[in-house]
Parts: sequence; structure tokens; C-alpha cells
Amino acid sequence: MKVTVDWDLCDGNGVCAIEAPAVFEIDDDDELRVLREEIVADDHASVESAVRVCPKRALRLES
Repeated sequence: MKVTVDWDLCDGNGVCAIEAPAVFEIDDDDELRVLREEIVADDHASVESAVRVCPKRALRLES
């Protein structure tokens, strides 16, 4: 499974970093960073949650 970000939609609000901190973080410039695109089984539930709660619908999980 892989997570992708639509950078045109993302406003860097950081909700995803709260839901899945092992995969997303907000850097010192308040920009979203994807720490790893390939999602391991242990992070699957938290990334699914991050995708669901993204207010801009900028995240997507792909097989």
C-alpha cells in the first residue's frame, strides 16, 4: 500500500501528522513531509484514519 498527496490540495494543516506521526510530519517551515510513501501493516490503520480526516481530501491510499 502506498500513500499519495495531492500537493495542489494540501494546505499543511497537520491533521494527518497527528493521526499518523510515523508517516507524516510538519517541518519547521510548516510544510507537510511524507516520511515514507510505502505503508507497512503496523501503520495501515493510522494512515487510513489520516486519509479520512484530511479536511482538503488531499491524501489517497493506493494498492
